[in-house]
Amino acid sequence: MRHQDIAAALQDLRDRHRYRQRHLLETPQGVDIVVDGKPYVGFASNDYLGLANHPRLVGAVRDALEKWGLGGGASHLVAGHFALHEEAEAALADFVGMPAALMFGSGYAANQAVITSLVGRGDAVFADRLNHASLNDACLLSRAEFRRFRHNDLEQLEHLLATTPARTRLIAVDAVYSMDGDEAPLKKLQELADKYDSWLYIDDAHGFGVLGEGRGSATEQGLHGERLIYMATLGKAAGVAGAFVAGSAALVAWLVNVARSYIFTTAQPPALAAGVLASLQVMREETWRRQALADRIAQARRGLAEGRFRLAPSRTPIQPIIIGCDEQAMSLAARLKEQGFWVPAIRPPTVPEGTARLRLALSAAHGEEQLERVLSAVLAA
Repeated sequence: MRHQDIAAALQDLRDRHRYRQRHLLETPQGVDIVVDGKPYVGFASNDYLGLANHPRLVGAVRDALEKWGLGGGASHLVAGHFALHEEAEAALADFVGMPAALMFGSGYAANQAVITSLVGRGDAVFADRLNHASLNDACLLSRAEFRRFRHNDLEQLEHLLATTPARTRLIAVDAVYSMDGDEAPLKKLQELADKYDSWLYIDDAHGFGVLGEGRGSATEQGLHGERLIYMATLGKAAGVAGAFVAGSAALVAWLVNVARSYIFTTAQPPALAAGVLASLQVMREETWRRQALADRIAQARRGLAEGRFRLAPSRTPIQPIIIGCDEQAMSLAARLKEQGFWVPAIRPPTVPEGTARLRLALSAAHGEEQLERVLSAVLAA
């Protein structure tokens, strides 16, 4: 786009109620927040277990900063792979029951690393139509044949697998879909992957820390095998930052050697690895957090069941309230803000046309009374 065209394009976004802007968070991440100078009860964060400001995590990072300093200084393969990184990767692999793990600066970088390292020209990658944008971008960058199948449509996926001439095949799915909160049929997907000699790549950004006693969707579903690749982010339920990929030792060694988004970037600050280790300990010990989260999910679904807006089927902390019209979704979000509730309106292209929604994100830190008040406000709208 030419520079002189940008202003008109931005105005077009405003006219269609799709203009986006950042808001200034003036408090630590949590339930009670201050945004743009005003106090709110927040229902926008993916901090599902309330760990982003947990004193044990903060303390672990503070202590590590004193010992290890701040910057990573170099890429992992040059001089940036600290003992703390190694310890955290081993702990993550053990936590999800996989042979090995590799940490990345973000889920976006992890998705690019895996997909572009395993498939290329002459290969094929099969992706659910509701996959996260980072998965889709990785598929495009791989230069493999990119085939998208209807959401959770295993029959169409099998037809695509059965008819492809590709020498290497990879199925890529979200375990929990970030805008709907529903889940992929992982066991059946692994059966198809085994049948057609395909990799199965699971992005469990929203399941890790929540499902499977915190160990994630793959663990909950009992998945295992050399074709299985598991990715989870560490900035949501885990409360830290970054991501990790878990799989066979051979897979991790391959990524270390060829994954461009791993090789050609400076390592994360080692203190963040200390935060990851503390997070895993808290997730093991403070099991009440997952129960509290489950209670809030059940409360939300009961409270919205009789409302005029459609509630998507989800047993996860993501509880989308489907509005439909972009303008109406924005208007409802604005009315909730006036009452002190920060609930984001999600519009196309993030979600399909005609499905603009409020995305109610729940946390173990939410109180029963706080949730009851926002539910009442939605029902009264």
